[in-house]
Amino acid sequence: MQVWVGIVISIGALIIGLVAGFFIARWWFKRYLEKNPPVNEKMIREMMRQMGRTPSEKQVRQIMSSMNQYK
Repeated sequence: MQVWVGIVISIGALIIGLVAGFFIARWWFKRYLEKNPPVNEKMIREMMRQMGRTPSEKQVRQIMSSMNQYK
């Protein structure tokens, strides 16, 4: 009888741990993306303007495709 109680408690603890871990990881990942958003075309244009260049649409798309290639 005691063996079954131990097994049930272990399985329950495992399920609770998995659910809690999922929500903690989800919360952490959302917070990380808010602090470090992925690079988009608008950000590339702004970086090039800060460097003193006016980018063409072709250049922006080339940079985006090269960045997506390495993901």
